[in-house]
Amino acid sequence: MIGSAAKEPVKAWNMADRFRLPPLNSLRVFHAVVRHRSLREAAEELYVSPQAVGQQIRLLEEALGVVLMEREGRGIRLTEKAITLSHYVNAGFEEFEEGIRRVTGPRERDRINLNVSPYFGTRYLMPRLGAFRTAVPDAEIGLTTMIDLVDLERDQIDVAVQWGYGERKDVQSHLLMRDPKIICCRPEMAERLTRPADILQFNLLQPARSKRLWPDILRFLGVDAPQLDRSLTFDDAATMRRATYQGLGVGLISVLDAQEDIASGKLVAPLGSNVLDGMPPENVPGFYLITTKTRLRAKHVAALHRWLLEQDWQEAQAPDSL
Repeated sequence: MIGSAAKEPVKAWNMADRFRLPPLNSLRVFHAVVRHRSLREAAEELYVSPQAVGQQIRLLEEALGVVLMEREGRGIRLTEKAITLSHYVNAGFEEFEEGIRRVTGPRERDRINLNVSPYFGTRYLMPRLGAFRTAVPDAEIGLTTMIDLVDLERDQIDVAVQWGYGERKDVQSHLLMRDPKIICCRPEMAERLTRPADILQFNLLQPARSKRLWPDILRFLGVDAPQLDRSLTFDDAATMRRATYQGLGVGLISVLDAQEDIASGKLVAPLGSNVLDGMPPENVPGFYLITTKTRLRAKHVAALHRWLLEQDWQEAQAPDSL
């Protein structure tokens, strides 16, 4: 339990108190703390002191008769009961938000805020903008690109397409397509890279959003690399591609880009373009469509979500944007 002094607990909430909920303000504070995993950051969002946040958490624990959070160094750790409760509290606040939107601004539901990863937007969505627009002809679509992990609530996003491994548990997530990589480098570097273990001679260029990509690939190739000291990380695929052009290291390039660069002679695949074929699907990143059940209750959001799921994204291509 958060706090150093134990207090006499009040009567715990139980099933007999069917219509008696804990204080709503305590649930609101709990909701913020769970999202931020920090009393201080929750306090900043709510414009109160961290002490006030801690007091509300203690009140909620006393009202429920359970421990929700424990001190862990300078941070906090959620108990299993807190994690369980957080799913229901999050769903409840989403329902509140949707209800308020419906009664105070019905026109707002005619606008869809869609965020896509920059690479997916350029390579796959842009060639289909015409069909994309006709999927929801009566709605205004706000299209943004964001590399960082999207917080649908904080960023006011209805639907997003994000790169990764589909590990998020706080949203509905559907795989649109895999994003397999080809190991590429400058032609002059290829002379020193004739077998998988030779990769470790060079800087390894990897996406900042995933530190597991190179380790998974090296493990698949049978290369023992307990610690990757020679690595550089990049926020987006375009920057990594440029770094590979400049010979800063060995890059992991998406298939369409790699095919173009190999054909033009800018890059080569020293181990072969197919060397990573057969990697376990769970180790291959992809583009995932994310949203929530609450947002899908809006018909325009549901229509766009359905259209995105129905597309065969493997067929989409766009000219080189670099």
